[in-house]
Amino acid sequence: MPNQQKLSLPIMGCGTWAWGNQLLWGYDQSMDDELQAVFNLCVNNGVTLFDTGDSYGTGRLKGRSEILLGKFTQEYTGVNQENICLATKLAAYPWRLTKKSMISACAASAQRLGRNVDLVQMHWSTGNYAPWQEWPLLDGLAELYEKGLVKGVGLSNYGPKRLQKVHQKFADRGVPITTVQVQYSLLSTYPVTQLGLKQVCDELGIKMIAYSPLCLGLLTGKYSENSSFPKGIRRVLFPQLLPGISQLLACLREIAQFRNKTMSQVAINWCICKGTIPIPGAKNLAQAQENIGALGWQLDSGEIAELDQAAANSDKQMVQNIFQTG
Repeated sequence: MPNQQKLSLPIMGCGTWAWGNQLLWGYDQSMDDELQAVFNLCVNNGVTLFDTGDSYGTGRLKGRSEILLGKFTQEYTGVNQENICLATKLAAYPWRLTKKSMISACAASAQRLGRNVDLVQMHWSTGNYAPWQEWPLLDGLAELYEKGLVKGVGLSNYGPKRLQKVHQKFADRGVPITTVQVQYSLLSTYPVTQLGLKQVCDELGIKMIAYSPLCLGLLTGKYSENSSFPKGIRRVLFPQLLPGISQLLACLREIAQFRNKTMSQVAINWCICKGTIPIPGAKNLAQAQENIGALGWQLDSGEIAELDQAAANSDKQMVQNIFQTG
């Protein structure tokens, strides 16, 4: 019988994307201790959805992102403890070809987390390059729900057309899709403004999760064209994007000053006002506290319209995930 237990999701989650990337540099006990403090602070303030993936912190680290998240969950005691929701994304690796491979992958994630996965998600669709691989993997996710091994099933990097096909297939067997996770921010409105994903999600009763709501930190106001950029993708992307988004950053800054908030808090609140669940990363207490400051208030309709217009007028947009489907 299908799992009838309702999966409760908060208005904002705390993504572990930053944890996964940071952990690739190696093990550091002091860093782990601070991340535990970050976790505790989030849960204590009602942020109880934590998103990770079985491809974060892999290789020699042996799935350390999930291991740490499980450890933090087990060691936390206090308010909202019973509301903690652990979400993980299972990668559509080329060697995962059957539903059993996804069931086994979820079991491995559960072992690393030290408890059953609450929300299991397909990390990306193979529809753009290997559509024949996708359906067996999705069958595995559906079976996890039917067996009561997870409370909810979600998708990641799916557009409305692909979502509707999967939704129909799952509905035929009584399996609801709880969430769809896409890259969404003031600099990445494509899934909503061009694909119309949010409207489809609303029609189907699916929550939309917004990953990278601060656009890799570009919307924090920390960087300018004269900044020295971090290594990696930011060093490549930021010099290309910054010259074309000055109006948007100025609008963010003006509203933040008027509201006595930070630019990050305004950018995250904008995502919330758009009816999504943003999952900003937090790798230290200062960042977590700032993210939490996006809660408990709302931008008004005029401010949202100003930000929408500034975003639409930007000469540059964030590069879309290559796995994003239509």
